[in-house]
Amino acid sequence: MQVVVGAGPVGTTVARLLAERGEDVKLVTRSGGGPEHPAITKVAADATDPAALSAIASGASSLLSCGGPPYPRWAAEWPPLGASLIAAAEKTGAVLVSTGNLYPYGEPSGPIREQDPERPNSVKGAVRAKLWADALAAHQAGRIRTAEVRGSDYLGAGAASFFTIGVLPGVLKGKKVAVPADLDAPHSWTAVQDVARTLVAVAGDEAAWGRTWLVPTPPPVSLRDLAARAAELAGAPPARLTTMPPAVLWIGGLFDQQAKEIRELQYQVRRPFVIDSGQAERAFGLRPTPTDDALRDTVNAV
Repeated sequence: MQVVVGAGPVGTTVARLLAERGEDVKLVTRSGGGPEHPAITKVAADATDPAALSAIASGASSLLSCGGPPYPRWAAEWPPLGASLIAAAEKTGAVLVSTGNLYPYGEPSGPIREQDPERPNSVKGAVRAKLWADALAAHQAGRIRTAEVRGSDYLGAGAASFFTIGVLPGVLKGKKVAVPADLDAPHSWTAVQDVARTLVAVAGDEAAWGRTWLVPTPPPVSLRDLAARAAELAGAPPARLTTMPPAVLWIGGLFDQQAKEIRELQYQVRRPFVIDSGQAERAFGLRPTPTDDALRDTVNAV
């Protein structure tokens, strides 16, 4: 039996992938929502409650963390969720595999690799780095078995990323979109389904535990080119993007919470932001989903 926490795009894909492989899955959310499948049991519970989560995960071989709070609540809500996941993994013996991101690395000086030092330069990056540090310390102390899987900005059905939220809706409506980014900087885009496949592969491979893995991700594509291709796939007018100056984003953050939250992440879109996922590709025999396929899924789900 496998336990998946969170029913967003990644959690839903993981649960379906496991169920289609013949696994019994418990999918944990506050609301008890999730996809319909005979092998998936949807459980309404607060995953920050270690006793409740431990009871749900009793007898599970793996505990896959695929959820998380909204940006404005990261600093307050991630620590108790991370502590609960560690406590449940320790009590049940389930291997804990978490969905992470690239924020702990901070601003890169080249392609990001797993062995790069963690130098978070944002509040959200520091939160995520601490979560992994706590889980890794518990692993090294022999209390739990764990690993973390990290991808770049997501593409795919239901994916919530800088592009899918801030750029794509306007492009599909044929509007001019002002983007707080370097439109031509190369950027890595990770398919949701590849995140799910990597989580499942890591959970089932003892040799993969005790470290981070970067999700197999195709060659980078600039925002300008990604928007142009999205418009083509959707049959929309040609994409029209303009660059928003940093000062405009800063002022916007005074009135808009989302704009405020992405200020500290501007380093990810104002210069090249690329990952080298070769280690995971070789270790698990996984090949990244082509960007066109992931983008088509993204567009079709809008």
